[in-house]
Amino acid sequence: MSKSANPHRVAWPIALAVVALIIGATILIIFLRLESWPARSARQSTAELERLGKNLRAAFIDMAHLQPRITINDRVYMEQTQPVSELVVLSRRIEVEHELLHTWVGSSKRVKLHGTFIAKAGFDLRKGLSIDIRPNEITVQLPHAQILGVEQQQVEVLAFENGLWNRISGQDVQSELSVLPELAWKKATASALTAEAEENLQQQLEQRIQTAQPLRLVFKDEKKSE
Repeated sequence: MSKSANPHRVAWPIALAVVALIIGATILIIFLRLESWPARSARQSTAELERLGKNLRAAFIDMAHLQPRITINDRVYMEQTQPVSELVVLSRRIEVEHELLHTWVGSSKRVKLHGTFIAKAGFDLRKGLSIDIRPNEITVQLPHAQILGVEQQQVEVLAFENGLWNRISGQDVQSELSVLPELAWKKATASALTAEAEENLQQQLEQRIQTAQPLRLVFKDEKKSE
């Protein structure tokens, strides 16, 4: 009986040794994975930030035909190219009227014009554009939105009345025509168009890059253009 039991007594230590080796190898693998996890996470995080940088670059090239200056964790990732145009994000129809009424020696002349204009609001990116990408936030710094232009679409003559001896001159008409764009510009500036342009840009960028980090637009402390 004692001889037949010997193989079992020999097998148990071998089995325990194999189990111990397996456990040790498992612990070693886990340790190595944990030890390399920060480096792997850092590589993955940097790759994700660079992906966001490329998406933002593509967005501004598509919208404004320029590459912005992009930094990732204080490291310059892309330098800004020279912009060739302004970034228009909103356009709005503006209508204005102006009237000339002049009386001389009892004779009155009257000219009344109605003008239709398209006001364009956006950003003059020649004043600077930079993007800073970090794991917890993306910051886009640029100038405030402003009225970039007012284009005349149509002018209607609502009244054109000559007096008996107080006649409408070409200078009268030219003067009235020159007033309309000024009125349209003032009306566009007084409206909420520039504030809407800033909100619109925020929405466009969020839709284009679709990132988990909050996207914050920082406008430079500069008076908006009149």
